[in-house]
Amino acid sequence: MAFGISKQELQQWKQQVARGDIAFLTHYWYDKRFPQFNTVTKVGCSNIRRLEDWCLSNGLNPEYIHHRLPYPHFDLIGPKQTELLHKYELEDHITRFGLT
Repeated sequence: MAFGISKQELQQWKQQVARGDIAFLTHYWYDKRFPQFNTVTKVGCSNIRRLEDWCLSNGLNPEYIHHRLPYPHFDLIGPKQTELLHKYELEDHITRFGLT
């Protein structure tokens, strides 16, 4: 479940993913496997090949893509999350969710 985002933000992300764009959605999140992290950035794209290429170009293993149709995505957490949010100039995600 996503916390800290509006229905409109989620809808925009879904539309971008459905178009085959690389889309970023950061939200509050909890998973007992990763108690040290409280946010996740979902990088989605309905074009699986494009999402795989994006993963490879950013040093990520595409085997960890969640193939959940119609919104396949890769979950970014921790230092790599912040690194890639900076790389893609998504400073608003970093500021809004207190990522450093």
